[in-house]
Amino acid sequence: MSDSCHQAGKARGSAKRKKRLKNIPVTAETKRLAPAVTTAQHPEMTISQTPERKKKRRSRKRKSLGATHGSDSADLCNSVGKKPRLSADGVADLPSTSASPGVKNHNLVNDNNAETDSKLAPAAATGRCAEEDAVSANSVLNSSNEPADDEDAERHRIKVHLHKQRKALPIFPVRKELVRVIRQRDCVILIGETACGKTTQLPQYLHATGFTKRGAIGITQPRRVAAVTVADRVAMEMGVELGGLVGYSVRFDDTTSGATRIKYLTDGMLLREALLDPQLRRYSVVVLDEAHERTVNTDILFGVVKSAQKERQRMSTNPLKIVVMSATMDVDHFSRYFDNAPVYTLEGRQHPIEMMYAVKPQEDYIFSALVTVFQIHRNQGSGDILVFCTGQEEIESAVRAARETRLQLDPEEQNVLALPLYSALPSSLQLKVFQPTPKGWRKVIFSTNIAETSITIPGIKYVVDTGVVKQRTYQPGTGLEVLKVRKISKAQAWQRAGRAGRECSGVCYRLFTKREYEVMKEHSTPEIQRCSLSGVVLQMLALGIKNIFTFDFMDKPSDKHLMEALVKLHQLGAIEKKDDLRLTDLGQKMAAFPLEPRFAKIILCSKELGCTEEILTIISILSADSILYFNEKHRDRAAEVWKKFHSNEGDHVMLLNVYKAYKSVKGNKAWCKENFINKKNMLKVIEIRSQLADLCVKAGVPLRSSGQDSTAFRKCLASGLFTNVAELQKNGDYLTLEARKKVHIHPSSCLFSSSPACVVFTEMVETTKCYMRNLTVVDPDWLPDVAPQYFKKKRLGAKALSLS
Repeated sequence: MSDSCHQAGKARGSAKRKKRLKNIPVTAETKRLAPAVTTAQHPEMTISQTPERKKKRRSRKRKSLGATHGSDSADLCNSVGKKPRLSADGVADLPSTSASPGVKNHNLVNDNNAETDSKLAPAAATGRCAEEDAVSANSVLNSSNEPADDEDAERHRIKVHLHKQRKALPIFPVRKELVRVIRQRDCVILIGETACGKTTQLPQYLHATGFTKRGAIGITQPRRVAAVTVADRVAMEMGVELGGLVGYSVRFDDTTSGATRIKYLTDGMLLREALLDPQLRRYSVVVLDEAHERTVNTDILFGVVKSAQKERQRMSTNPLKIVVMSATMDVDHFSRYFDNAPVYTLEGRQHPIEMMYAVKPQEDYIFSALVTVFQIHRNQGSGDILVFCTGQEEIESAVRAARETRLQLDPEEQNVLALPLYSALPSSLQLKVFQPTPKGWRKVIFSTNIAETSITIPGIKYVVDTGVVKQRTYQPGTGLEVLKVRKISKAQAWQRAGRAGRECSGVCYRLFTKREYEVMKEHSTPEIQRCSLSGVVLQMLALGIKNIFTFDFMDKPSDKHLMEALVKLHQLGAIEKKDDLRLTDLGQKMAAFPLEPRFAKIILCSKELGCTEEILTIISILSADSILYFNEKHRDRAAEVWKKFHSNEGDHVMLLNVYKAYKSVKGNKAWCKENFINKKNMLKVIEIRSQLADLCVKAGVPLRSSGQDSTAFRKCLASGLFTNVAELQKNGDYLTLEARKKVHIHPSSCLFSSSPACVVFTEMVETTKCYMRNLTVVDPDWLPDVAPQYFKKKRLGAKALSLS
C-alpha cells in the first residue's frame, strides 16, 4: 500500500514527541535503562559467557546536553553519560528450535566426516554419483587460469574474491552432505542463521549436481527486495547475465526466460503460477525460504506445494523436492506438517552476544532508543548501531533527533552518522547503509524489521531492540484491516539480537524488561490468522480448491474468518452466493489481476463508468512505494510544495494530480527534485500501469478517460472501498458505517483541515487514535448503486444505509 499521502502531512505529526526528542538529556546516571541482564545463549549459536568489558572510563566530566524535559523523561532516562552497569542475571529463557523426541534433528557435518556419518549416508541403492562430486570447490567455485589481458585480469580478480567469500560461508564445508540429504528425502527442513549462505549457495549446489536437468529450482522469498537482490548476487557469482540461467519474478517485474534454471520469486508469484499449473511441473525443487515469516501466501503455498508433490508421486511423474528454510522456526510444527520431515541444522558463525534488558517498562520506546544510542556512543567501543523501529515516520523523526542531538555533544564526540532504512527509501539512500563507515565515525541505522532477516548490514556490533513491530491486523466483525503497533515474539527478539553478532562479539539492548520478554509469544501469530483472507480465498477458488474449510492449512484460520472472506467476495460480486463457492465471470477476471480483490473490482468497474485511465493510475500508485519523498531537513518545504497538488475531493485525486504533472514535464529530474517526487518509484508506477493496462485489454476493458470530471473516478473507487466508509457526526467525529468505529482523518491527508460529510478510505492506521489514510469524498447516494450486494436501502446518516 502506498504511503504517498501519508508523506504529505507528516509536518503535522506529534509535536510533543518532537520537542522531547530535540534535546535528549545526557547528564546524570541512567535510571530506567540501567541494564539488568547477562549474556544469553541463542539456539544454534555458539555463545559463551563473556566477561565484563574492560574499558577505560572517560575521566573528564560530561557536558550537559540541555535541561531534562519534565518528570516523565527524567524518570525514563536521565543520562547517557556514564558507562552502563552490568549485573549478572542468569541465562535468559530461549525460544527452542530443537525438535521434540518424535522429530529427529540432525547437524550437518563437514565434508571430511561425511563419508563416515551413518545418519546422513546415502542409501545403498543410490550410491555416490559423479553429479554429487560436482559440488566440489573446483566445480561450484570454478577458478580459471591466469588472465590474458587487463579486462580479463579484472574479471579474474572479482572471481577470486567471490571464490574466497563463498568458501568462507558456513554452508560451504557441508555442501556435499546437504545435497545428498536433499537427494534422499522428499522434503527437508533446513535451519541456518542469516548469512550462513543457504539462500544464495544451496540453489547453486543443486544446479551443479544435476537437479536442474529435469526442471528449474524455484526459491520463494516473502519480500520482493530480497528476491531481486539475491538473484542479482547469484548471477554475479555464477558469472552469468541476470535473466538467463538466473532470474527473478516479482509482482510487475519478471526477468526470467526459457533458459532460467535458478528462479527467485516472491511467494505470491509462485502461488499465481500454481493457478495455471497446480502440479508446478516446471520445477524439480521448490525452496520455501524465510518460512518462519508465515505470510498468507507462504502458508497457502505450504499446502499447494505439498499437494503438488503428492500428485506427482501418485502419477509417477518427475518427482518434486521440497526444502523449507529458515533462520528460526517451530521445527516440531513444520516437521509434523510435512509428514515428519527431517530437520537439519546448519551451524552458523555467530559470535558472543551480550543481552541487556530495561529495568522498568518504557513508555516512549523511541525516546528510550535515542537515549540508549547516545549512551552506547559515549561509553562503549567502536562498532555501528542498529535500531529497530516500526515505520517510516518513526524512523525519520528518530534520525532527525539523532542528528540534532549529536551537534550538542563535544566536538570530538560528534562522529555519529544517523541513517534511515525502510523499503520505500530511495535506493541511493539505502546504499548508504551498506557503504563502509567513514574512519573514526559510527553509523547508527534506524530500520524497520526489514533488517531482521532479509538483509545483512556489515559493521553492526550493537542492536537496540524496541520490542515492537507494525502489523496489519484484520478485525473480525468490522470488515476493517488496521495497521497497528504490536509486541514482537521471542523468535523475533532473537532474530534481532543476532544482528549484533555477525562479525564480532556484540551487545543487544532490549528496551523491555526481562519479565516482559518472558511473557512474549514464542512465535508470531501467522499472518493467515490475523489478516483479511478475501484475497487468498479468491486465489484458492481460482486454483480449483472448492472446500476451503477442509484445506490442509498448517494453522487453520477460524471458520468465522473464512466465512467473512466469502461474504466479502460475495459483496464484491466475485461469487454467486455466500454458500456457493463457484467464481462468477467477474470473479474469474478479478483473480487474473495480481491485486487485492477490491482493487481488481475497481479496475473492472471502470469499464462501465468510463474512467479506466484514471483508475489504472491510482491503483498503480497505491501498488508501488511512495511517489512522494522528503528527508527531515526539508519536511516543511515539501509540505508547502505539495499543496499545489491538493484537491478538496481527496487524496486519490491529489495523487492523480501529481502523476499528471510528472507526465506533463516528461519526468524531468530537476522537477522531481524541486517537488520532492521520488522518480524511481514514479517510473515503477508507470511500469505497473503498463502491465495492468495489458491485463485490462485481455479482460475486455477499454482504456477510456473521464477527463477533468472526477465524479466517475470517485464512484469507481467507492465500488471497491464500500466497506471503508465513514460519515461525519454532529459532534465532528467520524464513524465507520458498519462497525460504528470512531476514526479520524490522518494528518497527512489533504482533507485534514476540512470536514466532508462522507468519505471512503484505503487503509486505517492505529496509533494513539484510529486514523483513515488515503481518502476520497463520496456522495452517500452513490453507494447503493456501486455496491448493491452490500447495501439494501438508500439510507446514510440522517438517511442511514441498511446493510445486507
